[in-house]
Amino acid sequence: MGNNCECCNDEKLAKLQAIIAENKGKQGALIQVLHEAQLIYGYLPIEVQKVIAEGMNIPLAEVYGVVTFYAQFSLKPKGEYKISICLGTACYVKGADLVLDKFKEQLNIEVGDCTADGKFSLDACRCIGACGLAPVLTINSDVYGRLVPEDVPGILAKY
Repeated sequence: MGNNCECCNDEKLAKLQAIIAENKGKQGALIQVLHEAQLIYGYLPIEVQKVIAEGMNIPLAEVYGVVTFYAQFSLKPKGEYKISICLGTACYVKGADLVLDKFKEQLNIEVGDCTADGKFSLDACRCIGACGLAPVLTINSDVYGRLVPEDVPGILAKY
């Protein structure tokens, strides 16, 4: 990882290399290493994946395959406030798509993206298990339910 990469500061890289060394050769350790790497960097850019692949002697394609298979891993940076809008059946039927569109408009980003200031990221999920509150979303650990698009500006103002 070159020094011009935002995710490559020496302290973070040293932590990552220690985690790799601790787990190298352990069967099934890749997901744990990826999880800890994401805690360090906030996401898993290709530069971080390359360090993990080389350090654990695993093909980069395998690392990338795991990162893109599991929804818990992100290839893009996440915001300080992670907005996740449920698009499961109950939420969708009750207008979650309209709420999502309002967030996209207000934040000027698409699903999967982060605002330029790093404050908000926007994601969609399939179900958070609060169907009685449909449509529902979370911002970090806060839950908002029975939403309409007109609620969006007020919700964002809290953050």
